Amino acid sequence: MVLARASALAVTSSIALDEAEIEESFVRASGPGGQNVNKLSTAVQLRLDVRASPSLPEGLKARLATLAGRRMTRDGVLIIIAQRFRTQEQNRQDARERLLELLKAAAVVPVTRRPTRPTLGSKMRRLEGKAKRSGIKRLRTDKPRGADD
Repeated sequence: MVLARASALAVTSSIALDEAEIEESFVRASGPGGQNVNKLSTAVQLRLDVRASPSLPEGLKARLATLAGRRMTRDGVLIIIAQRFRTQEQNRQDARERLLELLKAAAVVPVTRRPTRPTLGSKMRRLEGKAKRSGIKRLRTDKPRGADD
């Protein structure tokens, strides 16, 4: 059974995902659940075709592919499986929350590092530290320096 609803899922203030792009199918869950495991399809398999999505910007798609890892197929379809709970509705909500978290994480544009040069003060502090350390090590030598030589 595949469900799709027509409304928008707000990712950020400027990005909204059309819910018609999200496909949900219910499958049988594995693990504990008593007799329901064998009778009811409570696990949710959420699919989003990221490459074909007109709602998502290209930069977000690229970052999403990196963040998704093995959850993204070669065809660019993101698959999230939720089977933590015993009811369809809770698993459905869990899958949507995980999708939203992933999209929000991908929406954050990383700040590119601009190379800088060390300041004069930091160079001086470094050299003073080296000189101090050198003096400490010089005092540790076995030969005393002075008038006896």
